[in-house]
Amino acid sequence: MSASYAHPEVLVTTDWVAAHAQDANVRVVEVDVDTKAYDESHVPGAIAWAWNTQLCDTVIRDILPKAAFEALLTDSDIGPDTSVILYGDNNNWFAAWAFWQMKIYGHKDVRIMDGGRKKWLAEGRELETAITRPTPSAKPYQAAEHDYSLRAFLPQVQQAQKSASAVMIDVRSPQEFTGEILAPPGLPETCQRGGHIPGARNVPWGKACNDDGTFKSAEELEKVYGPEGVGKSKPVIAYCRIGERSSHTWFVLKYLLGVNNVINYDGSWTEWGNLVGAPVEQGAAKSVGQA
Repeated sequence: MSASYAHPEVLVTTDWVAAHAQDANVRVVEVDVDTKAYDESHVPGAIAWAWNTQLCDTVIRDILPKAAFEALLTDSDIGPDTSVILYGDNNNWFAAWAFWQMKIYGHKDVRIMDGGRKKWLAEGRELETAITRPTPSAKPYQAAEHDYSLRAFLPQVQQAQKSASAVMIDVRSPQEFTGEILAPPGLPETCQRGGHIPGARNVPWGKACNDDGTFKSAEELEKVYGPEGVGKSKPVIAYCRIGERSSHTWFVLKYLLGVNNVINYDGSWTEWGNLVGAPVEQGAAKSVGQA
């Protein structure tokens, strides 16, 4: 991994996974946008978590409650000292969502396979179709209390928007940002109004990745985010539609660029775009510093 990243230890290569996926203290987990991809083929020994059923509370639209998170990790035979390696399709889009939740609940050793499923397949590496079902851990997993310093809630975002006290990074597509469309085609969670939070910058999440799915170098990432006002002094709030793409940007900013005061607003546009009376801006963003 590039030594220029602030925290290179949170990434592993496909070579590393090929060599260590079966280690006793390692658990490889695939988290895909397309929850059927794992069944077609996957890294040998990997298990799968479904983002839409296992990594969220489907009733109240929230991340996993602590007890459910503990049950998931216990069932996955993951202990507090297990090295959890996450990967998935769409350049690790939902792998980053799982990473964010694992950090909210205090898991120490969690990493992302750079390049994700795309790179593993492109390299023609070994695959298996058998579904791995680990024996649940005999000792129940105990998570830390929620670390809400990693998560922005609506009142905090409203205050930041009013006072311009944070850099708002909208990581959705330009068409979503301008209000041309409400959501990517085929995705059900949506809003009543299109547009973006006034003053937000539009930096689509995919700009952080190379064509092969790996993350761009720190120098290249600085060129992506620096011109949009992202630095290490002013707080940054990342958001998208339901918080999954913005968790990817959160990961990039916090762990690869070392922006410590960055938080993920997972209520995102599905919440803001449905609020009565909330300010909405449409069209392209103004240039940085423009009134």
